[in-house]
Amino acid sequence: MRRSAFIVLVAAVLGGCAGAPPPRGTGDLGVIVERESGSVQIVEHSGMTRLGSVGGLGDLSHASVVYSRDSRYAYVFGRDGGLTKIDLVKRVVAARVMQAGNSIGGAISQDGRLVAAQNYTPGGVKVFRADTLEQVADIPTTYGTNGERAKVVGLADAPGNRFVFSLFEAGEIWIADVSQPAAPKITKLRDIGKQPYDGLVTPDGHYYIAGLFGEDGLALVDLWHPERGARRILAGYGRGEEKLPVYKMPHLRGWAVAGSRAYLPAIGRHEVLVVDTRDWREVARVSVAGQPVFAVANPDGHQVWVNFALPDNGTVQVIDTETSRIVETMRPGNAILHLEFTPRGEAVWLSARDDDRVVVYDTATFAPLAELRVANPSGIFFTSRAGRIGF
Repeated sequence: MRRSAFIVLVAAVLGGCAGAPPPRGTGDLGVIVERESGSVQIVEHSGMTRLGSVGGLGDLSHASVVYSRDSRYAYVFGRDGGLTKIDLVKRVVAARVMQAGNSIGGAISQDGRLVAAQNYTPGGVKVFRADTLEQVADIPTTYGTNGERAKVVGLADAPGNRFVFSLFEAGEIWIADVSQPAAPKITKLRDIGKQPYDGLVTPDGHYYIAGLFGEDGLALVDLWHPERGARRILAGYGRGEEKLPVYKMPHLRGWAVAGSRAYLPAIGRHEVLVVDTRDWREVARVSVAGQPVFAVANPDGHQVWVNFALPDNGTVQVIDTETSRIVETMRPGNAILHLEFTPRGEAVWLSARDDDRVVVYDTATFAPLAELRVANPSGIFFTSRAGRIGF
């Protein structure tokens, strides 16, 4: 009798769980943004398959994603100001807030307790509890004498529970210490250069670099000594040369750092700049097929993969970091918007927006490994980002 009752109980429990995803780890998970439908595909890169989708996320035309420390939750920042927390295990929306009118990304704090969103409208940074998405701080980016608010770009996390970001119109870099979230301490670095458009924190968290759209060069901040202010690097790399029209703003993020060198897309040029991070001097330039958008380093540091703006956005090139030469040119699809390496770099995933697919390549042989059908894919974000500074 007891055995029969036990069997009935187990059957009831299993039957009640029939509609839920089976339990699994999160270390090989990721999300792919479907920009037109306001949804994401949840994928796993061990078997290179789709697991499910989550919708109702709003305008994802310029979406970005960060992860909780345990890699269970993805925080999706939508262009319409929506901030959504997704449970990757249950594949459902765990929380969602509309926090601004026009947003452009975000970051998660060093201790994983806070999530920050950078906003265009109204200009500023808002900070939320990671567990509930309750707002705990609002940092308006007011500058000048008329009370104007600058668009925020290049928001990144830094050691010491700090967020670093740039003010586009103001030409400033701010460092927000949110150790006490209700009363953030703001350090303002002024006159850093014209129109900073994006930023990165180096993988060790030591430096923050802002790309400058309004002039040649970049601004560098030593986060160990912010009191020293920002200094210019590569101040004249385009001086005296005829500039090309800019078809898409390049992205400047920590994944362009490989070993002791940084690989930076040059604005409006068919070049990738190579910089020695020990003294921040240019050591080489690599001529490429078009205007680079992303320069992404393989985790082993041996390769940098580059995609491009129109009219060359169907091309991807691979730079060998030992020789600073192009070793592979491929056309994986139409409108390659983003690329993401697996954690140990044996494969790279590429989103081909106009083909409604994501393609996976072997980084050693450059052979295709898999293809996933995804509607209008853009950003690809794996949970391995959870343990990295600046991601």
